[in-house]
Amino acid sequence: MRAVSTGGAPGAIGPYSQGIDTGALVFVAGQVGIDPATGELVDGIEAQTERVMRNIAAVLDAAGLSMADVVKTTILLADIGDFTTVNTVYGRFVGDPPPARATYAVAGLPRGARIEIEAIAARG
Repeated sequence: MRAVSTGGAPGAIGPYSQGIDTGALVFVAGQVGIDPATGELVDGIEAQTERVMRNIAAVLDAAGLSMADVVKTTILLADIGDFTTVNTVYGRFVGDPPPARATYAVAGLPRGARIEIEAIAARG
């Protein structure tokens, strides 16, 4: 098992890794819409969702995988009313068949984010 780290996604703001590679699976920590170049949260649900997906892709790339290898995601939304917009953006990043997924509305997310997504990817 090894930690996965990349400058292409925001650094961990606590005692966790951007990702963990077990050999067969890569677990990507929950990502919010922080631009790694600026350290700032991007504005709006569409922009945050796109940034989240790009952050996930960067962690996967650092592990030698891509979005096509994702088998499961969990989406956390500060407002379930954003569900349709999130689906539209999310759909542009996932392959066919899309990964299994759970979506939850939550009371709040780090740094006032509107969305957080974690992912699990598989090798082979």
